[in-house]
Formats: sequence, C-alpha cells, structure tokens
Amino acid sequence: MLETLYALGIIPSRSRPRVSNDNPYAESLFKTLKYVPNYQPEGFATLTEARLWVKHFVDWYNNEHRHSGINYVTPSERHEGKDIEILEKRKEVYEKARQMHPEGWSRETKNWDYNNTEWLNPSQKTEEIKGAVKKLP
Repeated sequence: MLETLYALGIIPSRSRPRVSNDNPYAESLFKTLKYVPNYQPEGFATLTEARLWVKHFVDWYNNEHRHSGINYVTPSERHEGKDIEILEKRKEVYEKARQMHPEGWSRETKNWDYNNTEWLNPSQKTEEIKGAVKKLP
C-alpha cells in the first residue's frame, strides 16, 4: 500500500497506530462511499468525471440515504425538521402492525422516538463522559 501511495505522490498519514477513527466522521463517510453500488475502485478517466461522481454521491448521501445514526431518515429530512413527523408516523405504523399481528412480534417494536442528540460512536462517547466527570471530595 505504501508503494502505491508513494507512486501516486501521496504522503501517508502519521495517525496513531491501530486507531482507525482518528476522524470518525470522515472514516464513516469513507466507508459509506466505498459501499455505494456505483463506487469506482479503479478511479476515473478525468477530473470532471470524478467531480460529477462526487456531486451525485453527495446528493444521494444527503437526500436519499437513510442513516442508521439518525433513525433511518435522510440528513435533509433531519435538517429540515421533517424527521419528527416521519418518526411519529413510523411508530404508528409499527404499533398498528404489532396490534394486528401480535404473533409476528416477539418483543417491542424498534424505538422510533425522536432524539435531538446523536453520537457517531455512542459507547465511546459514554465512556468519555464518564471519565470527564470529577468526583467532589
């Protein structure tokens, strides 16, 4: 991998060893980018082609891709405040389905409640918060 980076004129990062989430938001975005159906692992023929691909990816990411971290709504829906109504309707649909066919449900439905705060790495953030709390004498 280093040889390829050097051949492309790229200086590798000096991030901490064995830590893949130095920038968890960028890492998450790169992972999503690599798994879209039209991902181009071989690269692009022209800079214009690459820019158009990224433009379409950004549009898809913001307007179509439903993010698990924000309860399967799109970032656009979240930013526009539409997610509250969407989640309320989802909750109603799931509860109605559960009431109509209780045999198909072994436990409660997914929690579709609106949450104003979202974390990229919730367990990690919880540990950081716990570690930051100072005990008074």
